Amino acid sequence: MRSVPLLAALLVAAPLLAGNAARTDEKINIVAAENFYGDLARQIGGGHVEVTSILSNPDDDPHLFETSPSTARNIADAKVIIYNGADYDPWMDKLLSASTKPDHTTIVAADLIGKKSGDNPHLWYNPATLPAVAKALADDLSRRDPANSAHYQANLKSFQMSLQAIDKEITDVKKTYAGIEVTATEPVFGYMAEALGLKMLNYDFQVTVMNNAEPSPTQVTAFENSLKDGSAKILFYNSQVTDEATARLLEIAKQNKVTVIGVTETEPAGKTIQTWFGGQLDEVQKALAARTQ
Repeated sequence: MRSVPLLAALLVAAPLLAGNAARTDEKINIVAAENFYGDLARQIGGGHVEVTSILSNPDDDPHLFETSPSTARNIADAKVIIYNGADYDPWMDKLLSASTKPDHTTIVAADLIGKKSGDNPHLWYNPATLPAVAKALADDLSRRDPANSAHYQANLKSFQMSLQAIDKEITDVKKTYAGIEVTATEPVFGYMAEALGLKMLNYDFQVTVMNNAEPSPTQVTAFENSLKDGSAKILFYNSQVTDEATARLLEIAKQNKVTVIGVTETEPAGKTIQTWFGGQLDEVQKALAARTQ
């Protein structure tokens, strides 16, 4: 007859055990300020995470982004929050300061690679950034969900290996074309150009434009001359922000047969980090080969 109390105890415990199992299977909610960090989070977390990217439209200017109540709710519900830092997405700091959730993790790319306010904030084009963010995320997910730690660490290794082809192309371009002069309307591609060993002209002009100020006549003249006299072999421009001044520079480049390459501040639709970066590097390598023959 002692089996009756035992059976009753099991019946009482069964819903609790089922509840714990459900919680174990619950996906970890991650919010990424920019969609390339969201892509990274999906690659590391796999089926165990639910990812929301706030800036995801490649046709929008990220600098003009304004938060909304839905953005605030997404932040409030997140377990892990990934953003760029270095004043690129200052609205994230404001939203986080309003959040009272004690157990969320914030992963700030700028902090991981030692960048700060005043530095070029387009950190994802720095080859060191995404691997650092990926490792920080894999380690945090492993801590939160130790049962799936091996899965996160395996995905981290796969992600790191997938970047090897990009790293090799960077090394090959630098070996062949280091010192070649290029220019840009904004410093979006700056870190990658530096990694490629290219010499960037008109940097003061780029920073002025990035800060929504008007370049001086001297800066404008120097920029135009670098296109006209053949010193700049490539003109990089932010294809998400094309105003009248940019259009004029693009036209001068075209008239003087300077190769123009558009770069973006968000990951284009249908791309992954790997195909996005790989495609841009292929375009750069092809342009350099054509202009230096």
